[in-house]
Amino acid sequence: MSNQYDVIVVGGGVLGTFHAYHALNSGLKVALVEKDGKPQGATVRNFGQVVPSGMNTKWQAYGRESLAIYKKIQAKYDISVRQEGSIYLASNDEEVQLLEELHAINASNGYTSELFTKDRCLQQYPGLRSDYGKAGLFFPDEIMVEPRVMIHRLHTYMKQLGLVLSLGETVLECDALRNGVQLYTSHNRILSASKVIICNGSDFKTLYPKLFEDSDLVVSKLQMMQTKVQPGYRLPSSVLTGLSIRRYEAFAECPSYTTIKARENSDSFEKRWGVHILFKQASDGSIILGDSHEYAPVSRVEDLGTDLNMDIDNFVIQEAKKIFDLPSYEIQKRWFGLYSQCKKTDIYQHTVDEDVHIVTGIGGKGMTGSAGFAKHNINSIFNLAHA
Repeated sequence: MSNQYDVIVVGGGVLGTFHAYHALNSGLKVALVEKDGKPQGATVRNFGQVVPSGMNTKWQAYGRESLAIYKKIQAKYDISVRQEGSIYLASNDEEVQLLEELHAINASNGYTSELFTKDRCLQQYPGLRSDYGKAGLFFPDEIMVEPRVMIHRLHTYMKQLGLVLSLGETVLECDALRNGVQLYTSHNRILSASKVIICNGSDFKTLYPKLFEDSDLVVSKLQMMQTKVQPGYRLPSSVLTGLSIRRYEAFAECPSYTTIKARENSDSFEKRWGVHILFKQASDGSIILGDSHEYAPVSRVEDLGTDLNMDIDNFVIQEAKKIFDLPSYEIQKRWFGLYSQCKKTDIYQHTVDEDVHIVTGIGGKGMTGSAGFAKHNINSIFNLAHA
């Protein structure tokens, strides 16, 4: 069989796209096949925060590499990257302690962070309530993107590099042969490649239903909102708050974390719905607020429903008002996103007949971790000399 491509990536979200990007950069002939006319999933339904600071040691390394990759691409082509940094705001002494401990961890691993006093937080973040902010931990190297445009601009840039992009085309069958892989698509095409990488949960389910059913994947539903444009108001970075400090994996590596978590009320609303309060100013001046986490096995994703839980949205707004006095909390848009993750591992990986690689279930790490992780995974799959 004469292979048309070195690799075909199935799934045009951020995880699949960065696998295709690094394959292109390695000199491989690459096709990317996306079932929708444009990506519809978690890649375009998130905050657009690239925050390695919130990740555990393993994934922070991938995230830091992702930062460099995003910035390298942005220097050549505008994919909406803004380096404005991220700050975690502590609301009490326990959270201040966790910030100080994470700052020490970052100092030891060479990741730049800066502790802000209460006065500096109040000075730099307009509208921050003095009865909330006690201290902050700022990460100047972190970035944000506009998720609804970033992936489309990245696809356009990659086409200039030689990517063959097929949108609105579903892969119906994947046959691993003796010397490569053949794909049969909804456009009555047969595509062939040396290797195939499947990075979309829906395609995984279609192509390998039994393997999908036997996986430990779960789906998380996140609710987010966008205010109307805030005239004359400027939020100088992404803002993560006390509930984020109590949730993110990076803080779980702090010495005091276990003791502090044990004192939390396990029956609280925020625990039940996995709420933590985030703020990000979009490029048009509006503020994006959220978010929440509801979970269901992939076999019962319908349990999550298609409606928004207004109790969650109202709680998020109520808590957000305790943190920032924004000019307006009038909401212009509400939505939810779904992403898959694994119960027991940090990402789902499975190889079928040596040449078909399934990579999905990256969870909430997608926007931050995909670029760095995909680089290492492409190196591993193709046994590249610089791996």
